[in-house]
Amino acid sequence: MTGTATDETLALSPGLREALSRWLEHLKALDGASANTITAYGRDVRGFLAFLAHHRGGAMGTAVLGDVTVSDMRAWMARERADGLGARSLARALSAVKTFTTWAAERDGFDPTAILSARTPKYQRKLPRPLTPEAAREMIGTVELQSQKDWVAARDVAIVTLLYGCGLRISEGLGLTGAEAPLPEVLRIRGKGGKERLVPVIPAARRAVDAYLRACPYPVEPEAPLFRGARGGPVNPRLIRKAMQQARMQLGLPATVTPHALRHSFATHLLSAGGDLRAIQELLGHASLSTTQAYTAVDQARLMEVYDKAHPKA
Repeated sequence: MTGTATDETLALSPGLREALSRWLEHLKALDGASANTITAYGRDVRGFLAFLAHHRGGAMGTAVLGDVTVSDMRAWMARERADGLGARSLARALSAVKTFTTWAAERDGFDPTAILSARTPKYQRKLPRPLTPEAAREMIGTVELQSQKDWVAARDVAIVTLLYGCGLRISEGLGLTGAEAPLPEVLRIRGKGGKERLVPVIPAARRAVDAYLRACPYPVEPEAPLFRGARGGPVNPRLIRKAMQQARMQLGLPATVTPHALRHSFATHLLSAGGDLRAIQELLGHASLSTTQAYTAVDQARLMEVYDKAHPKA
């Protein structure tokens, strides 16, 4: 998008700025959207409204959204693509614009048809490739060799084991506190949008965390991070990504082997072993089953096998 956030905000009328602020508060309070989602949605809608203001020659209020034409929408989307925005990012921006418009139309009573009828650009969902079970084990063992400090090596092994063994996002793993130590058999994880889920903890993960805690020079404190950085503060995710990068180079693994790929591998390996898709959805914390299907890269043959076994009339 062209222009800065400040420029875009100045292009909006006070009423439109107030409406956008209220909508974002609504998303946060009622829909439980995460901070990153709020920021992204605000940026996308602000850019769209700023474009309309410039396109139409001046600031406008929310009611003018009802006068937006199909031609206006095409012009905005064409400008975004010309500025280098990818199809996936444009689809996300359009989704934010439609959500805001629906909310504003219900509040102010205008017709949002032109905006809501805009077609979402097609894109191919890119997924991280899962590791094989053997490669996952090799990754955990090789991560241990990336630090000269024994306690840091134990920490990195514990984190990577948790990500793979429990299917956690890296933010969820690093967000654990000393109150979770020693790890229970089932963890209560607060994921995206504040949604909670219960995740079983495999014995290997508990052992890895116990080994780290025995080696860690910092005391276990309920309010402090479970995984400590070199100075005792929270661990920067970049350090885990770097350790995995070094390990995958030693193992000759592709650049797709990242912390997030461990979560993807967790789901894929569970499904390959006969795990139930709904159960995996719960473990991952996905709101939609379709997200889990895409995320685990399920092929049609595997889906039909699950269907044939589960459907009462199959």
